[in-house]
Amino acid sequence: MADAATQIPETPLFDRARSIQGYKLNKMAMDLGKPENREAFKTDEDAYLARYSLTDEEVAAVKARDWHEMVRLGGNLFFILKISAIDPTPMTRIGAAQAGMEHDDFLRQRLGKAV
Repeated sequence: MADAATQIPETPLFDRARSIQGYKLNKMAMDLGKPENREAFKTDEDAYLARYSLTDEEVAAVKARDWHEMVRLGGNLFFILKISAIDPTPMTRIGAAQAGMEHDDFLRQRLGKAV
């Protein structure tokens, strides 16, 4: 476990325990690297998610595209970003969600963009 000096506030540490916790979620997301799985996800998201025996919390987070919650549940951001390629979800929206900010505020404050 990281000590207080190495922790980022409100940022879950992706350690062994979180990796084990999020195994099914991460497996589901990694499998989206295959075209046939992306198509299955787009065609019937519920059926695709059911293949992985995800918890109700995990399913709800994926369906809501709640990136912060997926990470909290053990999702590795590099894996769950594969979900964003299906919608597609702009990376800045995911960044805003991770920062707990509204998208427009994120663009202004973090990227210096006028909206």
